[in-house]
Amino acid sequence: MGKEFYIDDDECISCGSCAEICPGCFQYEEGMIAARVIHFDCDIKLIEEAMDTCPVGCIYWAKGE
Repeated sequence: MGKEFYIDDDECISCGSCAEICPGCFQYEEGMIAARVIHFDCDIKLIEEAMDTCPVGCIYWAKGE
């Protein structure tokens, strides 16, 4: 299993950019209140790109990671 991370649902603005960049780890569909993490085993570079691209910076590494 890869490094764990999460999306802060209260901060997410439902733009879907994370799911566009890394659909293997993130899911977003029209009408969802927030994107969600569906898997941790993705290329770390894609996860970091999703984190960096998020307009509100609501994707975080889990504590202890």
